[in-house]
Amino acid sequence: MKRDLMDIICCPLDKHDLDLDVESEEDDEVVAGTLTCTDCGETYPIEDGIPNLLPPDMREETPA
Repeated sequence: MKRDLMDIICCPLDKHDLDLDVESEEDDEVVAGTLTCTDCGETYPIEDGIPNLLPPDMREETPA
């Protein structure tokens, strides 16, 4: 995920801003991390460079 995407994405539940927590980065792209809503606190995973912005009840949990 490019960091520039932070300028246009928002929490799908309440449309507030998201905070980015980077776990790993390659070539100026976030590969793994978490997006957290600044208002409701819901978290959205970033896996393989793809942010999963589905509401929590629609996400498929990945086995640990």
